Amino acid sequence: MTVISVALGARSYDVRIESGLLARSGDILARYARNRPMAIVTDVNASPYAMALQHGLGGAGIDTHMRVLPAGESTKSWEQLESLVEWMLDRGVERGDHVIAVGGGVIGDLVGFATSMVKRGCGFVQVPTTLLAQVDSSVGGKTAINARAGKNLVGAFHQPALVLIDPDVLDTLPPRELRAGYAEVVKYGLIDDFAFFEWCEANGQKLLDGNPAAREHAIAHSVAAKARIVAEDERETTGRRALLNLGHTFGHALEAETGFSDLLLHGEGVAAGMALAFRFSAAQGLCSSQDAERVVAHLKAVGLPYSLAMAGVDASGAELVEHMLHDKKMDAGNLPFLLARGIGQTFLDKTVDLESVAAFLDANG
Repeated sequence: MTVISVALGARSYDVRIESGLLARSGDILARYARNRPMAIVTDVNASPYAMALQHGLGGAGIDTHMRVLPAGESTKSWEQLESLVEWMLDRGVERGDHVIAVGGGVIGDLVGFATSMVKRGCGFVQVPTTLLAQVDSSVGGKTAINARAGKNLVGAFHQPALVLIDPDVLDTLPPRELRAGYAEVVKYGLIDDFAFFEWCEANGQKLLDGNPAAREHAIAHSVAAKARIVAEDERETTGRRALLNLGHTFGHALEAETGFSDLLLHGEGVAAGMALAFRFSAAQGLCSSQDAERVVAHLKAVGLPYSLAMAGVDASGAELVEHMLHDKKMDAGNLPFLLARGIGQTFLDKTVDLESVAAFLDANG
């Protein structure tokens, strides 16, 4: 088993990674039960894994309540949040209890936000079942729902007590979902780890094809990278944690244009957003066009979108910039961008002119 600590003082927790971990989760989670029933929240896609976990908890003598929600981004809504909070209260969830989130990023975000509010904050455990959730959203404590104005605009920082990652659950993940999660893996190489990007070039397809060693290495390396950055800047106040948003400013605009729907998955939007960020950086003379096209070539090779057209977006630059103005990273009327001086050399730029962004998007559809 690989155990990675997210070092946050009193809020520190472990991320445990091992094949077959789900079957043994009952013994691991027993310490969080406090001789009380545990609440499990999942969605229809991840419910088989939630039932396996429920079985494991039952074997350890732990009773459970289970809530199965609809799958998809629309579940991160006010309506579902209210319904989930009322369900938790009806079942007597206490401040000292731990609710278990079993699913992808949508379930983790929703459950994390709900538990940040119930009784002014109760505990929760993340059991991520998608690659994207395993390498990104389950670690770091960002929780949120979507609002009419945009994605993840209502939320809180609320760290889990534990994250359990079983790579075996990826065996049944649809190929498109797996590729979308892989975009977040590549991101760690592009941020500040050129050697890991080279590893991705050499081994990314093995991961997507189901190679167990490649999957475990990618997950552990990604989690360790995120844990390091989160420990340095938990609440994104110094600019260090903002590096994790590479591709997201462009990507969220693409997601907004496609209605935050299955037309463009989050990881697909991030992939296209990273390609656009590198190409925009090259257009601004910040990095070489060779580096930008190397990033594009890798995304293309693994079947991820790398342009507006490949993301299914034909909006104008001005329309996409309008979406960006609702970004939660807006600061005193300015929108910071994650740009690059090269692969592994990402930086935060608070001086980007949005008119130049719109012109670039119009020229690079």
